[in-house]
Amino acid sequence: IMYLSITELIHVVLMLSLFPHRLMVNLTQPALLCFGKVPDDPTVRHHFLEVVSYLQAYKEAFANEKVFGVLSETLYNLLQLDWEQRQEEDNLLIERILLLVRNVLHVPADPYEEKNVDDDASVHDKLLWAIHMSGLDDLIKFLASAQSEQQWSMHVLEVISLMFRDQTPELLVSAGQARSAQEKQRDAQELEALRQKEQAEKRSRTLQRGTRHSRFGGSYVVQGLKSIGEKDVIYHRGLHNFKNYTHDEGKAVRRVPKRKLHARDSEGKRRSALNVRLFLREFCMDFLENCYNRLMYLVKEGLIREQAQQHDETYYLWALSFFMAFNRGNGFRADLVSETMSIRAFHFIERNITNYYEMMLTDRKEATSWSRRMHLALKAYQELLLTVNEMDRSRDENIRQSANVIKSNIFYLMEYREIFLTLLRKFDETKQPRTFLRDLVESTHLFLRMLERFCKGRNNLVVQKRVKRKKSKGRKNPAAAETTPEALEETWGALSEALTECAVPFDAASETPLEEQRTEAMVRVQDALLNRQGPEALGLLRAARNTVFEEDAELEEEEELESVRVSETEFNFLDFIKRFANPNIVRPYLLLLRSYSQNSPHTNHCITRMLHRLAVDLKMDALLFQLSVFCLFNKILGDPAAAAYKELVTFAKFVLSRFFALAAKNNKAFVELLFWKSVGAVREMTEGYSKEGSKKKAKWTPEEEDELRTLYEEHRDSEVPDIVETLLPLLSNTTHTRRQVVAQLVVMGLVDSVKDLKKQRKGTRIVLWTEEQEEELQMLFEEFRDSDDVLGNILKKVTAKRSRARMVEKLLSMGLVSDRRELHKKRRRNPNAPGKSPIKEDLIWARRPHNSWCWSTVDKWSLKLYFVTGMSGPVLWLQNCLNRTADDREEEGLSQPVPIVPLTEENEDAMEKKSFQRLLRKIGVRAPADEQESFWRIPAQMRPSQLRGAAEVLSPSQDAPAAGAEESEQPTPWSPIQEHHQGEADSHEQRAQALRALLLARKMKQPSASAEHTGQQIRHWLSEMAPYSLYIALLLTRTLCALVQSSALYISHYLILSLYLL
Repeated sequence: IMYLSITELIHVVLMLSLFPHRLMVNLTQPALLCFGKVPDDPTVRHHFLEVVSYLQAYKEAFANEKVFGVLSETLYNLLQLDWEQRQEEDNLLIERILLLVRNVLHVPADPYEEKNVDDDASVHDKLLWAIHMSGLDDLIKFLASAQSEQQWSMHVLEVISLMFRDQTPELLVSAGQARSAQEKQRDAQELEALRQKEQAEKRSRTLQRGTRHSRFGGSYVVQGLKSIGEKDVIYHRGLHNFKNYTHDEGKAVRRVPKRKLHARDSEGKRRSALNVRLFLREFCMDFLENCYNRLMYLVKEGLIREQAQQHDETYYLWALSFFMAFNRGNGFRADLVSETMSIRAFHFIERNITNYYEMMLTDRKEATSWSRRMHLALKAYQELLLTVNEMDRSRDENIRQSANVIKSNIFYLMEYREIFLTLLRKFDETKQPRTFLRDLVESTHLFLRMLERFCKGRNNLVVQKRVKRKKSKGRKNPAAAETTPEALEETWGALSEALTECAVPFDAASETPLEEQRTEAMVRVQDALLNRQGPEALGLLRAARNTVFEEDAELEEEEELESVRVSETEFNFLDFIKRFANPNIVRPYLLLLRSYSQNSPHTNHCITRMLHRLAVDLKMDALLFQLSVFCLFNKILGDPAAAAYKELVTFAKFVLSRFFALAAKNNKAFVELLFWKSVGAVREMTEGYSKEGSKKKAKWTPEEEDELRTLYEEHRDSEVPDIVETLLPLLSNTTHTRRQVVAQLVVMGLVDSVKDLKKQRKGTRIVLWTEEQEEELQMLFEEFRDSDDVLGNILKKVTAKRSRARMVEKLLSMGLVSDRRELHKKRRRNPNAPGKSPIKEDLIWARRPHNSWCWSTVDKWSLKLYFVTGMSGPVLWLQNCLNRTADDREEEGLSQPVPIVPLTEENEDAMEKKSFQRLLRKIGVRAPADEQESFWRIPAQMRPSQLRGAAEVLSPSQDAPAAGAEESEQPTPWSPIQEHHQGEADSHEQRAQALRALLLARKMKQPSASAEHTGQQIRHWLSEMAPYSLYIALLLTRTLCALVQSSALYISHYLILSLYLL
C-alpha cells in the first residue's frame, strides 16, 4: 500500500467501503498495540522501528482531501439511515471507519524528517486540514451530540483527543486574535533576561583576556588546598579561571545507573499553522456549545459501569482538562462545562490518582506509564480547581454560591486536602518527570490560596480528620512467649471438646419475639461468664453468632470502625501549613527551583510563596539552612539576569541574613548545613540543644512516693478541675514536672491511665455538643433570659467552657434567640438623672430587645394596633397554628421545627410586613436560617405550654374588634395610626409612646356631652402627654384639631393647645 498512487489508494478505500473488511484497520494499527511495548531485543526492536516507519508513510499518504472525502461520504450515507433500517454490517462499517481515522491520527511524527518550525504545516496538520475540508469533523460532532448514536461516544472522544494531540488550549484561544498586554509583557521580560545574560557573558570574556601573551599566563600556588601529595596545589592558568577550578577536572564522568536516571519529559508542544489553529478553535467552540456535556456524561457512565476498555479513562481526563481550560480562556461560561463541574468529578479524579499511585509502586516495570496517567489525572484535578476559582469571581450570584458549595465540600473532606501532601511527599524524580512536579507545585499553590481565602471570612471551619488508634503497650508474658504451637494445639483440642455445642440461643417456634430472645441470649452469656462457665458461654455465643447476630455484628463492627477512623475537628490554616514543614516536601520544591531559569514566572512565584510560608509565616527558616540550598541561592544571586528574578533574590537574601544572625549565636550552625533537618532539629538549632540525660526517667524516693500517695488521697474527692495542678505546689520536691507526676501516679496504680489526668483544654478546641450539654445550655438560658447579661451569666455557669462566639452560634442554631443583638448586655438608664423624665415599666420593656417566649402587658397594647390596622385575620391564623402545633406535640411526644406556610393572599402579605415579622420574633418564631429555607418556623425547643401561652397572648381584647370595625368604617386619611406606620424605623422609645398615644386617640373619637366636659378631657390628655416627646405630641395635633372643631370650642383653646404642644 505504501507504493500505491493516490488514485489507486482511493480505489482501495472505495472497495473497502463497499465491502467491509478489517484489512485497513489492521494495517494501520499502532505499533505499540502490536508489540505491547518498545522491545529490548535489538532484532525485535528493529522490526518495531520498521513498522513505525511504514505507519508514518501511511499517514503521509492519507493526508489527502479526496481520501477523507470518500470516508466522510460513506459515513454520511450510513448515518442517514434510520436505526430500524441499519443492518449489522452498517454498524460494523461505521465502527471501522472511526477506527481507521483513529489509527491514522495515532501515528507518531518523525522528528528527524519533519524538522519544521512553529507556524509551519506538519504531516499531522495536513491530515487535520484534509479532515476539515472533507467535512468529517462535522460528522464527528454529530456523532458526539446525537442521542441515537451514543454507542460511538468512546470512539468519538478518542478521535478528538488525537486531533488535538499537539495543541494547547492557550494557543487555540489566542489564534487569530491580537496579542494581549500580558503576553507582550511576558515576552519583553524574557527578552530582557536574555539580553542581560548576553551582556554578562561579554563582560566575563573581556575580563578573561590577560594583558600579556597567553604564553606568559604564569603559575600560582594555592595555599591551604592540598594536592595528591603533601604539598599545595600548583595552578598553571590565569587567575580569572580559578573560580571554576575543581578536583574533578579531567576525571572520567561517572556513569549514572539506569534505575537512577531522571524521568524524561514528554515531547514539547508545537504551534501549528494558523489556518489549522483557526479551524480547531471553531471546532472547540462548537463542541463545547453542543456536545461536551452530553458526551462526557455518556463516557463517564461507561467508565463507571466498566463498559469501556482498559485505560480508556485517560481520554476522559484529557478531555476534561483541555476543554475546561479552553472554556476558561475563551470567555468563561459555567453552563458549558456543568457536567464535569461537580463533587462527583472531584471524587472520580481523586480515586484515579490514588489508583495510579498504588499501581506505580506495585507494577515497577510499567511505572513510567502509570506516572503519565497520574499526570493526566493531576492536570484534570488542577483544571477543576481553576474552574472553581473562576466561578468564585463570577458576577452571577448563583454561580458564586455553587462555587462556595463545592469549596466547602472539598475543604471538608480530608482526602481532597491531603492529596497534595501525599503526592509531594512521595515524589520520585526517577519515575515522574519535571513537568509533573511543576503542575503539582502550581496546583498546591492554587489549593492553598483558595483554602486561605475561604478560611478568612469564617470564625470556625469544621472539617474531617483521621484518628489514629494508639495500641496499648502491654507487658509481655514470658510464660506465653515460651508456649510452642504444638502445645497450643493440644490445649485447644482439650478445650474444644468441653465446649457446649448443644446450646440453643433461639427458638423459631416460640411465640416470644426475636428481640426478646436476643436479649435473653445475651443475659445467658453474661450469667455464664459471671459464674465462670467459660465453655458454656463460648458455645452459646458461637450458636448465637451463626444465627442472627452475624449480620448485625458486621454492621456494628463497620460503624465502630468508621467512627474510630474519621471524626470532626476545627480547622486551623496555620496548623495545616505546618504539615508542609517536612524535608521530604521541601526537597521537591528545591529540585524544581534548580531549573529556575527555564521555569515560568508563575512557577517560580509558587515555589517562593511556599518557602515564604514556611520561613516567615511558620518562623521555620532554619528548615532551609542546608548546603545545597545555599549553593542554589548563590547561583541565583550570581546570575547576570538576577534582575528578572527579584522575588527569588529577595527571599534568598532574607534566608541568608537569618542564617548568619543565628551563626553568631550558635557556633554549630555551620555543621548543621550538612544535614536536612526535621521540625525537632530546627527547634533545637534555634532555641538550644537539649542536655544529655534530660529525657531520662525521673527518680522518686520512697519518701516522695509516700508523700504523693498521701496528697492524692486527700484531694481525690475534692471537686477541683485539675488535681495535678493542685498537687504540684504541695510537693516538697519542686523539680518534678507535670508529666513526671502523672506518670508516677500511673506507675503507683493510683490512676488507671494517663488519659484520666489529661489536662483540659480551653473551650476553643471543643467542637461537638452532646445532648446533655445542649439540655444544660437550654436550662441556663431559661434561667437567665430576663437578666441584664444573659450570655455572661451562661458562660459563668456552663460546665463545658467555650468561647463567646461558639456559645452565640449554638444559641442561634437551637432557636433560643433569633438575633445576636438579643444577647448583648443591656444598659439601664438612671431614672433619677437630671433632665430626663421618669420612664414607666412598659416603656422600659419596649426599649430592651425582645426575648423569645417572653410576653408582658405592652404586647397587649401592640396587639390592639394589629387589630386596628386590619391584620386581625393573620393574627388569628397565627394563633391557630400555635394551638395546632401544641396539640400535635402533646399527642406525638416529638418536637421538630414546624414551618408556617401562608395559604391565603392576606396571610402571605402579612408575612412580608416587617411589623408582623417583629410580632413573630416576639413570640419565638424563628426566621429562615439560610437560602434553603423559605418559611418561618416554630422552633422545636418550644414546649406545648409555651405555645399555648403565646396563643393566649395573641387573643384579641374586648374592645379591639370594635375598634377595628369602627376604624374600618370611618377611615381618615390623616389618622395617627397611619402616621405611626410611616415611622416604623423609629426607636423603641418612640414606638412605646405611640402605643400609648393610640389609646388617647381612641378616647378622643368618643362624642362628649358638653364643651366643658371636652375641656376637662383635653386637660387630662395634656397631663398624660407631658412626659412624651415632641414627635408624638405633634403626631396627635391633627386629631385634637378635629376634636376642637366638632366640639365647637373657642379658637383660644386651640391656640393654647398648640402653644403647649410646641
